[in-house]
Amino acid sequence: MGKLSINPDVIRELASLLDETNLTEIEWEEADRRVRVSRGVGAHIIAAPTVAAVQGTPVATAADDPSKHTGAVKSPMVGTAYLSSEPGAAPFAKEGDTVSAGQTLLIIEAMKTMNPITAPRAGVVTKILIEDSMPVEFGEPLMIVE
Repeated sequence: MGKLSINPDVIRELASLLDETNLTEIEWEEADRRVRVSRGVGAHIIAAPTVAAVQGTPVATAADDPSKHTGAVKSPMVGTAYLSSEPGAAPFAKEGDTVSAGQTLLIIEAMKTMNPITAPRAGVVTKILIEDSMPVEFGEPLMIVE
């Protein structure tokens, strides 16, 4: 299965509806795509294709799929991920670093805007799943913080 392609304007519209209606979650479905946008502590956006369960198909575990890991920090947008504030600068976080909730882990450039991606909770960065200046997709796991 290839990467899921989602129009970022749909995400923005759904997020805007959350603000206007003061809802905590909204879901939109069309054909074989389903998008759920929710907010709360460590607000996040989840998108997944609608797939029927097939009996006998093995279920992916956190060890097999980093996106299933409870400590996965996922990309809230499509863009280019940078591990430091500028070329040659020290990275915001390295594997083994202890981070606090709200601490900047990396930035994602989207539409010429630098968006800080912060730690959803305090913990240790156990795995960095991307490389500097790498394009990332919406919902792609970027780091694991345990």
